[in-house]
Amino acid sequence: MKSYLSYFKLKFTIGLQYRAAALAGISTQIFFGLVYILVYVAFYESDATSIPMPLNELVSFLWLNQAFFALVYLWYKDKDIINLIKTGNIAYELCRPQDVYMMWASKIFGERLSNATLRFLPVIIIAMLLPAPFNLDLSITLPRFIIFIISFILSSLLMTFLVLLYHIICLFTLDEKGIVNIFMVVSDILSGLVLPIPFFPTFFQNIANILPFRYISDFPFRLYVGNIPLKEGVIGIVVQIIWMIILIIIGQILMKKALNKAVIQGG
Repeated sequence: MKSYLSYFKLKFTIGLQYRAAALAGISTQIFFGLVYILVYVAFYESDATSIPMPLNELVSFLWLNQAFFALVYLWYKDKDIINLIKTGNIAYELCRPQDVYMMWASKIFGERLSNATLRFLPVIIIAMLLPAPFNLDLSITLPRFIIFIISFILSSLLMTFLVLLYHIICLFTLDEKGIVNIFMVVSDILSGLVLPIPFFPTFFQNIANILPFRYISDFPFRLYVGNIPLKEGVIGIVVQIIWMIILIIIGQILMKKALNKAVIQGG
């Protein structure tokens, strides 16, 4: 366990060094947050009927998505892992006395967490200082906050295992472009990054509720803003745990099959 923690710390520390990239990310998140909010404000002011979320909850939901974007988007590629697969240097990973699956999971989680650590606080502070209705409302009861923290930790782990899954698939395909593009389209839609799940037609909401994607961003952030009742939040946490176990089992099985048939490319 200590070795996996060391991989996590190494990736986390390296990620904290990219401060120029963090500044660019902060600017990007603030820009897109404002653009999304302006679009929805225009929609709400156009006498729209059957609005599924109050505007203040929606605005806070959008800001949380932007503040923690580094921990919720699923089309991330770990260049080090991809290069290991493509160049054949994965042979060095196989020589180590650690489980490759947990090693890669530690690296991915460490880098994603470092990116979020550098970005989330400035975005939240700026969003809080904006005038209504563009501001982020952080008011929350203690029970809801505790459930949110649990769900957000689980969502971060769920994100890690989902991202790791298509890195494992790259062991079979030896190219990441196709699988990453598929994940990008599917995950952005079904996780609520493009459109909050309550705005979906009922049929697509039912599909999104079954799949794991919405439990990464839509569920924890809607839980925070009060759009999801606490009882439903507890049920959602159980679903997150179940999906996490399923993804770990699938990932471990695919990893074993891939490594048993691995062909060392390059040198």
